[in-house]
Amino acid sequence: MTTTTPIPAGPKVIVVEDDDDLLNALRFSLELEGWPVVSYATAEALLAGEPLPDAGCLVLDQVLPGASGLDLLAKLRARGTTLPVIIITTHPSAQIRMQARERGARIVEKPLLGGSLTDAIRQALSTQA
Repeated sequence: MTTTTPIPAGPKVIVVEDDDDLLNALRFSLELEGWPVVSYATAEALLAGEPLPDAGCLVLDQVLPGASGLDLLAKLRARGTTLPVIIITTHPSAQIRMQARERGARIVEKPLLGGSLTDAIRQALSTQA
């Protein structure tokens, strides 16, 4: 008999990251913080997946196969998604910073040192309280 652990109610952190090792590390550390994590390897997988929760935060890698994190964000905003978004990337250009700002996203730079990502997620989730 197989049992599954239900995902707790409350805000969820949705992560889109194509690097399996980083995704597993993010999932582990975010779950240690107490957040339920839903993960996808591509923008297309997220778009084709279950509807997004009413409360939570999106963590999108900028460099994804197919659509970039900012491309995905544009599609989500066009669908009416208002969840806070954090873009994770290495050495973002001025153009990426501008596009993120215009779309209401915060950038957290890789490598994800200290508590930079968890601090950003806490702040994003606090805006929904």
